[in-house]
Amino acid sequence: MKLKVVLTVSAIYLAVLGVGFMFAPRQIGIDAVPADASPALIAYLRIFGGPILGIAVLNWMARNAEPSAARNAIVLGNVVGFGCVTFMDVWGVFSGGARPVAKLFLVIHLLMTVAFVVAGRAGMRAQRNRS
Repeated sequence: MKLKVVLTVSAIYLAVLGVGFMFAPRQIGIDAVPADASPALIAYLRIFGGPILGIAVLNWMARNAEPSAARNAIVLGNVVGFGCVTFMDVWGVFSGGARPVAKLFLVIHLLMTVAFVVAGRAGMRAQRNRS
């Protein structure tokens, strides 16, 4: 898999999540955010949209970047981020505490983690060969 494709897909996915958290936190958190959620909870959820949208922009801007230490850092950040989210999905699903749709997100996040590992390794090899 090409790193450009992985960065592009992740940028779009994260942009949707980021905008969703900021402007539609009840809808993005279906079955997790109660209809009568407190304004404080909604404000708290909206905060997460900003950093998620920021990572989406970072991935979008890096999609055409040449192999470099900076691009490797972006890839590693995505591996850690998607890997941690995958772990949290596994924990929620297997503990029984997650909402039903968490199984779908577990698969998506696992695939994104694996894609970044595979594409990132190839990209890092390309950088080493250039040096």
